[in-house]
Amino acid sequence: MLEADVVIVGGGAAGLSLAHRLSRTGPARRGGSVLLVDVPPGPKRPPPRTWCFWEEADGPYDAALTASWRRLRVRPAHDRPIDGDIAPLRYKMIRSEDFERLVARDLARSEHVRRVEATAETVEGVTGGAVVHTRTADGRPLPVRARWVFDSRPLGSLPAARTTLLQHFHGWFVRADEPLFDPGTVELMDFRTPQPAYGLSFGYLLPIDRHAALVEYTEFSSRVLSRQGYRAALRHYTSDVLGLRDLRVVAAETGVIPMTDARFARQTAPSVFRIGAAGGATRPSTGYTFAAVQRQTRAIARALEEGRCPRPPSAHSRRSRAMDAVMLRALDSGRVDGAAFFSRLFSQVPMERLLRFLDGRTRLHEDLSVGVHTPVLPMLRSAAELPRLPRLPFPRS
Repeated sequence: MLEADVVIVGGGAAGLSLAHRLSRTGPARRGGSVLLVDVPPGPKRPPPRTWCFWEEADGPYDAALTASWRRLRVRPAHDRPIDGDIAPLRYKMIRSEDFERLVARDLARSEHVRRVEATAETVEGVTGGAVVHTRTADGRPLPVRARWVFDSRPLGSLPAARTTLLQHFHGWFVRADEPLFDPGTVELMDFRTPQPAYGLSFGYLLPIDRHAALVEYTEFSSRVLSRQGYRAALRHYTSDVLGLRDLRVVAAETGVIPMTDARFARQTAPSVFRIGAAGGATRPSTGYTFAAVQRQTRAIARALEEGRCPRPPSAHSRRSRAMDAVMLRALDSGRVDGAAFFSRLFSQVPMERLLRFLDGRTRLHEDLSVGVHTPVLPMLRSAAELPRLPRLPFPRS
């Protein structure tokens, strides 16, 4: 049996971020041991992903960024584009392979953090800690005992909720011989796409340089599309909406992010905690997760360093989650037009303030100044009915 002070289960954004922090602080500073348990290469390891977030000035992972931008653009379906400078913020894009390489390089320099390739099957709370039951690539059982366990594995099913929408998308990394892209501006939401009956859809374009970009088709709705449906929607957006021709697709990515007012349990045993999306780090109204993971892991590292119980804090304030629940209900019920809702917000609220609002870093008076630009009556009606709605499990399909 392996033993460590801290075991981190899962090598995604949350697991790697926590391991990276603990390599420089927390138990490592006092000579304690940290073990990162990651799935061996193979079909169980998640495919490469892209994470986007915004922050002020320089950040700890800037060396791994694919690109960053100060200007964002939102395109309503019929009105003029809305351009905004988000200084002092920067909108940043990082690919999971680059993030993992940066973290792996730093972990290799640490005397106190080890990485083990094994598949975690169960986590069992025991007296004074927990045991992670894992299995190596050749099928051997490998139990790991720790004082604290942080589990970042995706949940098998979503908690019961009053409203759950899915943010689902398909994207292409493309290259062109001609200089087709403006590397200074992100097309954050382009609503010139066919809109679903409930929810919304939009195009998303992240220019890496003048010849390369990530272009995506995204929907907020209750059901995902077929593979052919995503390809058709993305072809329509790139060719018919953007007028782009002669693109070479060099890579693709597909994802589904739950947008839900479910309550995520952050502690499953006295010494076992969930982190990342499994611990409620995803912002219900946007699907962004990476920045909240950094706040969550920073708080855990601080608690461990100070000798306190490292229960992860809620990634989003109670007020933010309440506002998100109202917005999700208004979208899911069809009371608000999703494309018009976001277009109006971006046209009437300075982008820098709106991004801070979406990150949960605004004060009450700033939240109210954003709220007055939403369709008030539909939002009030949605808020009034929420207490009467049952929390139901989301269908696995």
